[in-house]
Amino acid sequence: MLQTVRVGYENLVDPVTREVLQRRLTSIADEMQATLLRSAFSIIVKEGGDASSAVFDAQGQTVAQALAVPMHLGSLTASVPGILKKHPTAEMQDGDVYIANDPYRGGTHIPDITVMAPIFHGGEVVALGCTMAHHQDMGAITPGVPATSTSIFQEGLNLPPLKLYAAGRPNETIHAVLRNNVRIPDIVLGDLGAQTAACNTGKARFLELVEEYGIDVIRAAINELQDYAERLTRREISGIADGTYTFEDYMDNDGVDLDKRIKISVAVTIKGSQMEVDFSGTSPQVKGPYNIPPSGAITAASYAIRAVSELDIPNNAGYCRPINVITPRGTLVNPKPPAPVGARAATAARLVDTVLGAFARALPDRVIAASGGEPLNIFFGGFDPNSNKEFVGNEVSRSGLGARPTKDGVDVICTDIANRGSIPVEALEKDFPLRVVRYGLHNGSGGPGKYRGGLGLEKVYELTRGQNVTVTFRGERHYTSPWGLYGGLPGANAKAYVVCKGGKTEHIPSKRDFTMNAGDKLHIFTPGGGGYGDPLERDLALVLQDVLDARISPSAAEEDYGVVIDLESEAVDLAKTRSLRQEKAQIRGPITWIYDRGPESDGRSQ
Repeated sequence: MLQTVRVGYENLVDPVTREVLQRRLTSIADEMQATLLRSAFSIIVKEGGDASSAVFDAQGQTVAQALAVPMHLGSLTASVPGILKKHPTAEMQDGDVYIANDPYRGGTHIPDITVMAPIFHGGEVVALGCTMAHHQDMGAITPGVPATSTSIFQEGLNLPPLKLYAAGRPNETIHAVLRNNVRIPDIVLGDLGAQTAACNTGKARFLELVEEYGIDVIRAAINELQDYAERLTRREISGIADGTYTFEDYMDNDGVDLDKRIKISVAVTIKGSQMEVDFSGTSPQVKGPYNIPPSGAITAASYAIRAVSELDIPNNAGYCRPINVITPRGTLVNPKPPAPVGARAATAARLVDTVLGAFARALPDRVIAASGGEPLNIFFGGFDPNSNKEFVGNEVSRSGLGARPTKDGVDVICTDIANRGSIPVEALEKDFPLRVVRYGLHNGSGGPGKYRGGLGLEKVYELTRGQNVTVTFRGERHYTSPWGLYGGLPGANAKAYVVCKGGKTEHIPSKRDFTMNAGDKLHIFTPGGGGYGDPLERDLALVLQDVLDARISPSAAEEDYGVVIDLESEAVDLAKTRSLRQEKAQIRGPITWIYDRGPESDGRSQ
């Protein structure tokens, strides 16, 4: 057994042991995640990876996280203490399993259910195995997550911290309530079973680690790893110049008041090794489901400092200690119940954009331009005449990554704190009455710059059978643009429309609940990322290649980049390009802006 040593204070584990145990603890969380994804029933978890796993200590502090969804992992830091407040470890038994999803008791939104199991050693709880998964239906007013709810009571079955299993025996009452209140009970209960199996995997592997090292060494290592993460985070924060950095960004609307933009305002104050993130000035809570519990704002702030960090910081409770987040009561980031919060993922993505925007002045070489910022969620639900059953399908689409200080942005990627996988076309078409007619790049969507923003996607879904199928469309950036940095221009807006079987076209705003019938086709275009740096400085060969690849048009090459392409020879006309770039630089004058959000769009243009 490896021994602890004393270096200034008690129970500090030597660096080699600390590193070995960090990797071992992380591997436990990763194996939990693998168990969860492989055992899941729903397409959104088994294919989309919309679930997360982590190990916590007995006090409800993070020990290790799987490579999963940052939004979930950050939110577990609130939901796990929420469960412990109702069910303290002193009252637990071996074999207990707890669930909760109440957004006002530490949860995120109702579809995200936390499942937690205590890990006993020597008759006491020494750790907690925890998972969070998005469930495709929780009995809301529309299948999945409604885009237009105005109350938490319209968003599904709200569960306070409850026992799902007591000493290994299932709580039949809770299972019956769940089965009777959701549209797809076998899938929901199947995913809960997968979460429970993941917790049991974590329990088995953690106890193996205790057997190998001894509980005293494990506890000392956990304490040291949390302190180590705090030290590294403070070192990163200390590298930022003291001061207050501010930024504002806007969301399209709240799904109810479609013409009212929602302001997110942040002031990031650096003082030594401490960081304060103040969301005062953010819009009051809104009618629609785009409010977000405080845990979401805390997660966004914690994610942002990690995104700009250069050090390899362990993913545990320690890295949050130097960060103080202010979320005024009654605002978008700390709503009063029963405000709806079902679509909080879009708000979380915009919170990240806003905090990174504040960092841009302080860390210009580490912050990227705004990404597409549209975690587009589409829910299809109704009766499938082939299976003679109700179905609820969930699709999560991607957008473009913002351009980086030295590279173009990545095309069609899950950005920011979502980190979910693309659902394969084959899986979508197998499980639901849908056909993907087209799937490609949203050409021209990347923001122009010395480094171009990543492109969004174009996708067309056809409903193959059924009538009056409910569609919940939860998009963003139809009216506000992903901003560019240091002379880079904004990425293109999103847009969507339905072409009905009879030929009529209906424009879809960024949020709407509507219906489709067999033969109707939904067309979506997600936004591209913003550009970074002066477009007139972009390498000519890169502009030429973008034109040849149809990522940008020849006219856009001239208008945005000042590059004239001879299409016959597939080459740059150097003389005309030199002249055009000089002319554009003189007309524009010196670049004096850091951010360029672009004009507000009507949501219809590319």
